[in-house]
Formats: sequence, C-alpha cells, structure tokens
Amino acid sequence: MMAMVKYSAYLLTNPASPRSQLCTLPSIHNLQHTNQPSMSSLKPLHISSAHNFALPPELRRRVTACQAYEADRSRPLELNIELSDEEAGTETTQRLKIGLYFATWWALNVVFNIYNKKVLNAFPYPWLISTLSLAAGSLMMLISWATRVADVPKLNLEFWKALFPVAVAHTIGHVAATVSMSKVAVSFTHIIKSGEPAFSVLVSRFLLGEAFPVPVYLSLLPIIGGCALAAVTELNFNMIGFMGAMISNLAFVFRNIFSKKGMKGMSVSGMNYYACLSILSLLILTPFAIAVEGPKLWAAGWQTALSQIGPNFVWWVAAQSVFYHLYNQVSYMSLDQISPLTFSIGNTMKRISVIVSSILIFHTPIQPVNALGAAIAILGTFLYSQAKQ
Repeated sequence: MMAMVKYSAYLLTNPASPRSQLCTLPSIHNLQHTNQPSMSSLKPLHISSAHNFALPPELRRRVTACQAYEADRSRPLELNIELSDEEAGTETTQRLKIGLYFATWWALNVVFNIYNKKVLNAFPYPWLISTLSLAAGSLMMLISWATRVADVPKLNLEFWKALFPVAVAHTIGHVAATVSMSKVAVSFTHIIKSGEPAFSVLVSRFLLGEAFPVPVYLSLLPIIGGCALAAVTELNFNMIGFMGAMISNLAFVFRNIFSKKGMKGMSVSGMNYYACLSILSLLILTPFAIAVEGPKLWAAGWQTALSQIGPNFVWWVAAQSVFYHLYNQVSYMSLDQISPLTFSIGNTMKRISVIVSSILIFHTPIQPVNALGAAIAILGTFLYSQAKQ
C-alpha cells in the first residue's frame, strides 16, 4: 500500500518555516495481508530533508507581484450603493409595519381612555375596573395559547421569580392611574403622567447612582415646570387624582428598572411577556381589590350604573377591559421592532393624541395657561427622549 502525502511547496522549501519538519499522515488501517512493513499512525513522521519534495526551479520563479498605489485625493470618492428591489421592498415593508404598529397603538389607547372614563363616571370603583382589565387580557391570552393562535412560551420558575417585582410595580401603577382618572379629567391625568421621565432620572440618580449627561437634566426643567403650571391652573383639580398620577409615574419607573435588571437573557416575545405580566398582576391585585372595595359595593354600584346607563354600560365595561389589554400588547410588540428612542417618541405622541381627543369628546374646560403648561411638559418629554440617546 502506498500512502499519499499532501504538502505545501512553500513550507517544505522554506527552511525558515517552523512547519518544514513535520508532515501529517492519515491513519492507516487494514495493513494485514501485505508484504510492506507495517506503519504505525501513532508515531510522527520525521523528514530529514525536503529537497526531494521541492518544486522545479521554473515553477518556483513564478511569483505573483502585488503593487499598491495611492488614490488621487483631488477627486471625490463616489459610492453609488443601490439596494436591490428585494431589499428595498423589505425596508419599505418594515417601515409600513412600524407605522401600522404606531397607528394601532395610539388608536387603541384613545379608545380605551374614552371608555374607561365613561365607566368610571358611572361606576366609581377603580379597583374593580383595574381587575377586570387584567382579567380580560389574561383570558384572551389563555384562549390564544389553548387554540394555538399564539405560540405558547417556554417558561420556568426563574422567569416567574424575575417577573414578580415587575408585576407588583405594574399593578400599583395600573391601579393608581385608574384611581386618578376616576377623580380628574383624562387630559389632566395624562399631563401629569407625561412627567414620568423626571421620575426616571431622579430615581436612577439617587437610588441607583446612575449619572446622566447635562442635557438630560436640563430637559427635566420644562417637564417639571409644564406639569406644575398645568396642575396649578387645572379647573377640576383633585388631590387624590393628582397623587394617583404621581404614584403611577413612580411605579412605572420601578417597573422598567425591575424589567431591565431581572429579565436579561429571558427570550420571550413582547406579546407573551405582557400576557404573563397581566396574569401575574391579576393574581396580585384580586385579593386587594376585594379587601378595599368588596362585592357589596360592587353589586350596589352595578345596579345604579345599569339603571342610569342601561345595557350599554355592560358594553362599556367590556370595551375598556379589552382595549386596555390590546393597546398595551401592541406597545410591547412594537418594542420588538423599534429602538427605545423611537418608542419614547411614540409614547410622547400617544399622550398628545389622548389629551386632545379627551378634551374634544368630554368637552373638558381648559384655560390657555393650562394648555400652555401641557404643551411645555410634552415638549420637555420629547427633548428628554432626544437627550437620553
């Protein structure tokens, strides 16, 4: 049997190469029934001379020459990179998809706030309304998982442990915002909630020790000043409503902090993430809602609302519960497609649409100074989103 040896001419003919003394042979098997002396593949092959393996001189003289030149800097560099029709179509489709997410997010949020305020005006029990919102979303997702409309997430105990503090903060923020809207106008609640970036910076700075650039701190001035101006000039000011919006801001800041720290490495889609958050928040909120308000108050208030509104009241409750889950779910789904900066800008524009639509629909009385404060606060929120990035 003959063994074939593969070699590099450069390595074998170059004495300075450290690899010129070694050559690797494949394993040799089945050497029985041969007159050749047996060879062991476990022993290295030592070559004393590489001259017999050298290429002929005429081949070694064929050297490829590489030359470099300096570009003419007097001429501008022209790069005409054109995307193919398929790539351009993919980019256009992605933009349309993001635009559809934003339009759906804003529309669902406006509809939710309208029905939520209608329900709270007729049935002023925010703890039960908050519970029904979470229950509707949890039921919708359980049905989606059971029918395989949505992919069932693969979760473990570590995921639920990391999600628990997020769910606690989400529950507090959700209830506080609902309490606020039961006491004051929707527009006033969202003006105060536009100050959430100020809470985020202050909590991160003094509790977490995180420093920010100077423009971020400067962007807080119009946010705080605008919210203060809007609150002072609010015709229907209520301390419970004001404090509810402020507590909601603080709770959602902690929700975001817990989510960033605890959910790292958890590969769950935005839709399933919010579904699990709703289920866990529902379990946390239900006993507190029963303790604070209770079935007796709910039954009496339900009968009063039905006598005043009629069967449409049931539709209002169902609509506000379903639309609450849908707008939050779309917002979490949009996070999978866009950057945090784009999301912050979208969230700012969402508040503008909610404030304007609620003023028009509910004919909320508003003074020019109050409108100016709202505009300054929202402008500060926009500047914050730019400076943060």
